[in-house]
Amino acid sequence: MTEGASFKQRTIQIILQEFFRDEKTKITTDAAALVVEVMNIFVSEAGFRVLKEAKTDDSDEVTIEHFEKILPQLLLDL
Repeated sequence: MTEGASFKQRTIQIILQEFFRDEKTKITTDAAALVVEVMNIFVSEAGFRVLKEAKTDDSDEVTIEHFEKILPQLLLDL
């Protein structure tokens, strides 16, 4: 697991279940674990990129503007 980001598997299962059209549709434990891992990686990567952007701007703190700069490419890389 990547350092920094951490999602609870049960929380992810509940969130995903909300988007299923059919109540009978379920997500397996293995599938939920995979989604958790992808989310952990995605959030960690976003953090690394936004930190790099802040350093590029010679900023001592990360702002929403830094996040807005990295977001389009981050989503394309998904």
